[in-house]
Amino acid sequence: MTLTEADREIAAAEIDASPKEFAGQESLARRSDEVERVMSASSVSTTSFEERQRRARRVSGVSTQHDLERHPTELSRIQTQRSQHTNTVGRSGTRGSRTSRRSEKPLPPFGAGKPYPPQLPDPDEYVVEFDGPDDPMHAMNWPFKKKFWTAAMLGYTSLVAAFGSSIFSSATSTIAKIYHVNLTVGILGVSFYVLGFAFGPTLWAPLSELKGRKLPLVIGMFGMAIFSIATATAKDLQTILITRFFGGFFGACPLAVVAAVFSDMFDNRTRGIAITLFSMTVFTGPMMAPFIGGFITTSYLGWRWTEYIVSFMAFLAFGLDLLFMNETYPPQILVKKASELRRRTLNWGIHAKQEEIEIDFKELVSKNFSRPMRLLFGEPIVALLSIYMAFIYGILYLFLTAYPIVFQGVYHMTPGVSGLTFFGMITGQILAGISILLQQPWYMRKLNANNGVPIPEWRLPSVIAGGVAFSAGLFWFGWSGYSGHVHWIVPTLSGILSGFGLASIFLQALNYLVDSYLMFAASAIAGNTFLRSLAGAGFPLFSTYMFKGMGIQWASTLLGCVAAALVPIPIIFLYYGHRIRAKSAYAPKFAPGGPAVEDESGDESEKEQPSGVPRKDGDAATNAV
Repeated sequence: MTLTEADREIAAAEIDASPKEFAGQESLARRSDEVERVMSASSVSTTSFEERQRRARRVSGVSTQHDLERHPTELSRIQTQRSQHTNTVGRSGTRGSRTSRRSEKPLPPFGAGKPYPPQLPDPDEYVVEFDGPDDPMHAMNWPFKKKFWTAAMLGYTSLVAAFGSSIFSSATSTIAKIYHVNLTVGILGVSFYVLGFAFGPTLWAPLSELKGRKLPLVIGMFGMAIFSIATATAKDLQTILITRFFGGFFGACPLAVVAAVFSDMFDNRTRGIAITLFSMTVFTGPMMAPFIGGFITTSYLGWRWTEYIVSFMAFLAFGLDLLFMNETYPPQILVKKASELRRRTLNWGIHAKQEEIEIDFKELVSKNFSRPMRLLFGEPIVALLSIYMAFIYGILYLFLTAYPIVFQGVYHMTPGVSGLTFFGMITGQILAGISILLQQPWYMRKLNANNGVPIPEWRLPSVIAGGVAFSAGLFWFGWSGYSGHVHWIVPTLSGILSGFGLASIFLQALNYLVDSYLMFAASAIAGNTFLRSLAGAGFPLFSTYMFKGMGIQWASTLLGCVAAALVPIPIIFLYYGHRIRAKSAYAPKFAPGGPAVEDESGDESEKEQPSGVPRKDGDAATNAV
């Protein structure tokens, strides 16, 4: 038996992914009679590469010829998953790592008088992989119906988290009266929840890259439901604020993880549509809650029922995610596959690469929890887009206090009726989503003309148009609603421009981040979420003083000028984004004439992905986020 060309390609892909780990094993790509022989577990006999392949056949009872004739897509998946695994927390302490943790303590005795056993054969021969590019276990190959219902569940989950952030705004004045504090202290109930959005993703995003997507989503929604009940039953103000913070901390999970789930399931041709729909749920949720909360707060139910309703919605999301969501993260799918194979073959050596991880707290903090911050402060694209989006997101929550100032203070509406004016913004956000979806045929034509290679900068024209619309909406809102002489519908209609601009910026900016940082999309979004959530928490606190001190018209003018000054950011990326990404330590890029390279520390900061500028549709960076 001789090695096939596909077999040599597989070996070459593995060597390229971890060149130092496979040092001295380049002969795997040579003819079978040139394959080096390695020591077996017994240390008394040797076995060639082909002999180990035949042994694997005898264990499984299934021909491996199909495994040897793998599609280039699968080869690319193998390479990227191995490169990604090298940068997973705990990897530096496993076999073959370049920076193994060394202990000064002597090894404990093996026990029962036994000597230490000989070293096992090469563990990589027992690592499970996907069975070709069409393996139904891979989330990218799920039926459309399954993808649709998964996306619908996660869209609802994201809507619940966003809905819970703003429904409390209708109760702030009531809270201030009950606990005899000023209105700003009452607004802290909104700010603390959004502050939880800032810190939550620093846990949930790395956890999703370590243990898969489902576990953090289930934990997050359960925690949000529990703390919503705790807020509803709280007896004092400090308990309300603390439970609101932890409600936001747990509720932040879908905001950080769902976009990564969509990048697991959808390729470059459809991911934009999925993330667009996800983002619409995130930004329409805060606008839907105020009128519901307003009617509840002024009814016989009282403000506590605003939190009871959120808890019911969160428990429903928890149940749906727990019972009906399947894991989408490829390394975690392989963990389950390896577990089944171990059980059914009784071969305890079968494992997935993810199972080689040994958790180390110091490494956990330095490599995973700090990764979103390193992306945020070290990557110009993430940093500048996050500043822009932080301002827009801050204005979103500032509107929760600015709209009542205008429509309750100037037009003398009740809280529930004034909340209905947010439908102007909701309409604008829906129009933005529709316009982006209508651009999909244009996007597909450009993608096909470029041989399936997506360019992230194609997302930016919508961001630029949205920035102009958002700035205009702020001017319109301030100068039409400050005196009450203009009909209330006019400042309400300004929300169409504001909502259109807000959604256009966020929908395509998120797509731009995912396209630019495929393998680390969850961490990039987590860093972005951290900064914009700080703005979302802080803006409402000064909005009352700003609008009452400067006047509605001049406060809106100031904000509109800042929004206009930020419009050049996406314009700069439109023309120079590809150059910035070429120098990025995280964005996929081409390593000319060579394999993927990594620095000696094992950190991803020096790693280059073996692909063209961004990757082709269906390749590993997309499929193994």
